[in-house]
Amino acid sequence: MNIGVLGGTFDPIHCGHLSLAEEARVRLELAEILFVPANQPWLKVHTLISAPAHRVEMVRLAIADKPYFKLSTIEIERAGFSYTVDTIAELQTRLGTGNEFLFIIGWDSMAELPRWREVARLIRMCHLVVVPRPGYPRPDLNYLESLIPGISQRVTMLDKPQIDISSSDIRSRVARGLSISHLVPKPVEKYIKQHKLYTIGH
Repeated sequence: MNIGVLGGTFDPIHCGHLSLAEEARVRLELAEILFVPANQPWLKVHTLISAPAHRVEMVRLAIADKPYFKLSTIEIERAGFSYTVDTIAELQTRLGTGNEFLFIIGWDSMAELPRWREVARLIRMCHLVVVPRPGYPRPDLNYLESLIPGISQRVTMLDKPQIDISSSDIRSRVARGLSISHLVPKPVEKYIKQHKLYTIGH
């Protein structure tokens, strides 16, 4: 079956993540989508992120009522830096090579793709689903093809959803005491308040 994979720090997971996952699921007829919280993204090595336990629980709360969405703690369990190529390889081992994996990324991540570990191997193992990210240019597939031969045959570009929500903005709003009720699912908002996440001095 076709399985979508959406990775990220999810610090916190927000309505934009859920919308783009649902759009990909419906448009590409995916059996399910795995949400994979990163342990420590190597591209964010100097970025302070919340403890894995908090981020995992927020994902769990956000997708609890959505049967097509599943949580995978594969990167948290592995510890160390999170590399997509290792994650897809491990998912193939765990779930069987008969499954087709479609890795969902934004325009911003697509531009960074040439820097990713073993990207040529990665695109052999999975298909890439690229979704819009407001504020970033649409990826130049011809340019990427010159750096990563064959990639244009392994990419599906979606034109929506166009959702301008970012985890960094949510963290900033919490720190300033502003509402985030329209940006994250209610259970996630409650969890953030309960654990005083993103508040000054926490």
